[in-house]
Amino acid sequence: MLAALLIAAFSQSIDSTPARRPPRTIAIDERLAADAHIKLGDRLVVSMTPGGVGDSVIVSAIVRRRADPSEVARAEYRAVMHLDELQSLIGYGDRVDRFAVATRGGVAADSAIRRVNDVAFGFQAFRSRDIAVETSRTFLVVSRFHRAIGVITIVASAIFLLCIMLLKVDERRRDVAALRLLGISSRSIVRSVMVEAALVAGVGSAVGVALGWVAAQLINWHYRGVYRTPLAFALVTPGIVALAVILSLVLGLVAGLLAARRLVHMPALELLTGRHEDRRTTLPAAVQT
Repeated sequence: MLAALLIAAFSQSIDSTPARRPPRTIAIDERLAADAHIKLGDRLVVSMTPGGVGDSVIVSAIVRRRADPSEVARAEYRAVMHLDELQSLIGYGDRVDRFAVATRGGVAADSAIRRVNDVAFGFQAFRSRDIAVETSRTFLVVSRFHRAIGVITIVASAIFLLCIMLLKVDERRRDVAALRLLGISSRSIVRSVMVEAALVAGVGSAVGVALGWVAAQLINWHYRGVYRTPLAFALVTPGIVALAVILSLVLGLVAGLLAARRLVHMPALELLTGRHEDRRTTLPAAVQT
């Protein structure tokens, strides 16, 4: 037994070469990959300063950016690294500025927020939704500005639609006069004008929705290429379409009703001749003796 152990000890060789640690991996966003022409499997060197000594890493993934409105105008590149490697690279130690904790349900989130705020010194917990609202106040202002523009546009379009209906109905005053002389009731004439106004408003709504959808697609295609983000800059939602169609129909019916009532309240002969008749009674002049 002793001889076998001596033979085994002398036959072994000591490996003095330290084991090489395989290079770490890194994930980069598609914007950096496109600008720097980086592909999967490429070897990169990350360091604190450009051209400085750093660690060698291998690109293992190319990440597509999320549709985050707060990052649209930023021309920054993003890389995802292992935590220990990031700490050693930036020399930040064990300190962190912000971290996220996933919870299940709203009750668990409220309980976690209270416990962190009561116990942790130097930290303050917030809901991710509240942080998103706080950082998106600029977009809320832009949204309100667009809403104001929409209200002004709707009011202007209503006035324009009323003028068009007045002109269109006024051109047909002789037809309305002939219908009234034939015994057609004013209610029937008003109904026919309102039906025509509803058809005009419906066709206009369909054309407007189609133009809006095409314009939204062109806007998204252009600005997604400019900012290289999947964010939708213009949306045509079912709610917007329903609101536009309802407003168009209501405004069209109101404009048709006002235009029709304006005609049916005028005398038929005045509509037919186009001359305004003075219906005031005149008394004969007294003869002075």
